[in-house]
Amino acid sequence: MKRFLIVLFTVLLVLGLTACEPEEVADYKPVIYLYPTEETEVHVSLDYSGALTVTYPDYGTDGWHVTASPDGTLTDADGRQYSYLFWEGVSETEYDFTDAYCIAGKDTAAFLQEILPALGLSPREYNEFIVYWLPKMQDNPYNLIAFQTRAYTDAAKLHITPTPDTVIRVFMAYKPLDKAVPTADHNLPTAPVRNGFTVVEWGGAEISN
Repeated sequence: MKRFLIVLFTVLLVLGLTACEPEEVADYKPVIYLYPTEETEVHVSLDYSGALTVTYPDYGTDGWHVTASPDGTLTDADGRQYSYLFWEGVSETEYDFTDAYCIAGKDTAAFLQEILPALGLSPREYNEFIVYWLPKMQDNPYNLIAFQTRAYTDAAKLHITPTPDTVIRVFMAYKPLDKAVPTADHNLPTAPVRNGFTVVEWGGAEISN
């Protein structure tokens, strides 16, 4: 009996300590599009306050080195072509839900079709966003959705050479909900204007609590 109590106390202690640890958040499928005005050698690196779990093409030791064409096609040193740079990672970033939308799961597609162009994504980019995220969101009763600014850009800093003229970063954090919650009224933002060498990134994270 004494041994059982000791084991039980140890298990409870471990569980208690684990519960107090910050929860890691997975940043899923951030993809980076590069649109120079002419064929350009581009170096992209990521200063990420977490751990990268997968990159494609391979991130290497100091980031991505590619030749970017105006149509967005990227070519590596071996001649392989890519549509974008892809990465995923885990971090302890706390995302901000003070300016959020509460959207019924069944309305997710319509909501994203409206909001993503206003945030600056092109039809190609927002359709790729929706195809990736819609299956994860549409069957939830509701989703609390907040598009991140400083919380994300501070946690995942991009360094790009040559320096782009326009950078558009769209990162969605969302929480699945069983019931709707009140949120503030919103007006659609004004889409940023793309001038010169343009870099576009989108990604997201599901927050479980």
